[in-house]
Amino acid sequence: MATTAQLFEEPFDADEYIERLAWRTPGGGSKGGAEAFDPKRLLDEFKCHIEELKQLDEKIQRKVEKLEHQCHREAKEFAHKVQDLQRSNQVAFQHFQELDEHISYVATKVCHLGDQLEGVNTPRQRAVEAQRLMTYFNEFLDGDLRSDVFHNPEKIKEAADIIQKLHLIAQELPFDRFADVKAKIASKYHDLERQLIQEFTAAQRRGEIGRMREVAAVLLHFKGYAHCVDVYIKQCQEGAYMRNDVFEDTAALCQRVNKQVGEVFSSPETVMAKLIQNIFENKLQAHVREKLDETRHSDVEQYLKNLYDLYTRTTALATKLTEFNLGSDKHTFLSKLIKNIFSSYLESYINMERDYLRSRGAMILQRYYDSKNHQKRSIGSGSIQELKERIRQRTNLPLGPSIDTHGETFLSPELVVNLLQETRHAFERCHKLSDPPDLPKNAFSIFLLLVEHLCVEHIDYALEIGLAAIPSSDAKNANLYFLDVVQQANSIFHLFDKQFNDQLMPLISSSPKLAECLHKKKEVIEQMEVKLDTGIDRTLNCMVGQMKHILTEQKKTDFRPEDENNVMIQYTTACSKVCGYVSKQVEHVRKSMDGKNVDTVLAELGVRFHRLIHEHLQQFSYSSMGGMLAICDVAEYRRCAKDFRVPLVLQLFDTLHSLCNLLVVAPDNLKQVCSGEQLTNLDRNLLHAFVQLRVDYRSARLGRHFS
Repeated sequence: MATTAQLFEEPFDADEYIERLAWRTPGGGSKGGAEAFDPKRLLDEFKCHIEELKQLDEKIQRKVEKLEHQCHREAKEFAHKVQDLQRSNQVAFQHFQELDEHISYVATKVCHLGDQLEGVNTPRQRAVEAQRLMTYFNEFLDGDLRSDVFHNPEKIKEAADIIQKLHLIAQELPFDRFADVKAKIASKYHDLERQLIQEFTAAQRRGEIGRMREVAAVLLHFKGYAHCVDVYIKQCQEGAYMRNDVFEDTAALCQRVNKQVGEVFSSPETVMAKLIQNIFENKLQAHVREKLDETRHSDVEQYLKNLYDLYTRTTALATKLTEFNLGSDKHTFLSKLIKNIFSSYLESYINMERDYLRSRGAMILQRYYDSKNHQKRSIGSGSIQELKERIRQRTNLPLGPSIDTHGETFLSPELVVNLLQETRHAFERCHKLSDPPDLPKNAFSIFLLLVEHLCVEHIDYALEIGLAAIPSSDAKNANLYFLDVVQQANSIFHLFDKQFNDQLMPLISSSPKLAECLHKKKEVIEQMEVKLDTGIDRTLNCMVGQMKHILTEQKKTDFRPEDENNVMIQYTTACSKVCGYVSKQVEHVRKSMDGKNVDTVLAELGVRFHRLIHEHLQQFSYSSMGGMLAICDVAEYRRCAKDFRVPLVLQLFDTLHSLCNLLVVAPDNLKQVCSGEQLTNLDRNLLHAFVQLRVDYRSARLGRHFS
């Protein structure tokens, strides 16, 4: 059995158990090979082992039954014990209830007895107190204060209590009979009050918080309690303002005093509020008045800066002070204090802001034009000016003198930054110093000044000068600076738009002024876009005029060479010059424009460029070799057109190149070429016109192909 028990190892595995049993049986395992294996002996061993397992199972079963019986017996015993304990607990709970009822009964009796004793003792105490006060009153009546309490400084608290009560009694007595005693009591009342305040002041200087608290508690019932608080407030400010920063000193003082006030006075929130009110109405108001009054009329810029700084720091100080207990509505209390200090300055703030911005903006503009030695011109307006402008646009006639700006755009990034900086500061001050109902209106008035100085007096003026400086389209070697004006005007307006969104929008976003601001901005944009479009259109006309002037160098013999067999050039000189000029202008446009405007302007320039070349080519007649030269010129124009990066322009020159093929194609193939993919959609008259440019048009009877 011991052997069997040894085979049961944890964790139990039946297959492994059989293997171990076979391995232990001689002749039952693989030891010794197949010859040594004895199945009969292994079978006998298994049968024997099965019998052992049955005996082991019976033994374990008997042990289990014994343990189960023992467990049932102990469970019954435990249940009996629990029942006994429950009965004991019920008895104890009943005893506890009886004891609790008895205690309640005794307590009721004691309270009733206490009420009876109090009912007897209270009248007795009142009578004793009345007798004591009558004794002291008699001393005042006799004029001889014999009691030690009135002469002993250590009993000043008791004396104060007596005098305070006598003072109240004396006020009820008729004046004609007790005038003298009333005067003596009043005199002693004021004398004690003065002594208590002196004692409080001395304790404050010594830093004796306990003594200060005792004296303050006594003075609480005296009329001079308010004077005691005033003395405390005055004395705690002594030596507190040693630095130049009154705001930091105030914050530090209140932080230090706050704890002491709570330890000394019974209503610390009232004392703390009175201290802060005293500081605001004296120290801060004097500081603000000194800082502002000295610059209000002499230096408006510094005055506005000081006003913004002082108001900001005062509101920041008030925010710090809200952490102290100042009563139920401390925010309203602090707001009133701030308003009392700044109300006279805030009433006139926006007028001074506008006046300052108006003069400052005018000064910045004038300083810039003076640096350029430029006297601002008065730009004409009205129907006559508009009529001149329309005539100029339609006919390009020089109506009036052209202005030579020598390449000056009269737009200054530095000036713009200065104007926007001044306006940004104005918006910040407006946000801080304006009443909430007036904020949108005030911000809008500042915005209008920015529009006047930046958009009208500077950008619009520069556009007018730029327009006046654009030469006529037939001018030779004209310098075109208007695109530089366009570039700088766009950059400046981006800055203007950024300030509009970043600075102005938060101030007006929830008010009716938003619509007015957006309308004004749209109006300004539209006015400038009209002038920009006009200037760009006239500049493009000048570019085309310059190209036309270059093309006048084209000779008739370029396309009808005397020696057809000795032409060595790839394209004509005029073509080379025009392409060089156009490439420079395309690059100029790309530098001056941004976004979709580049493609729009280049598309317009490309169309006009194509129209000019198309009309130019129709002025000549072409020999066979001349036609080849024309094709080479157009190929060079097409290569130049690729710089535009506009599909329409490239398509136009592709078509023109195909038209030029009509100048060199053999007469027999002409009809086939006209029906080709590039030319089949073109007007037959256009094709005929190009074929008519050939020198062999009549001799080869080419007109019959179009009849």
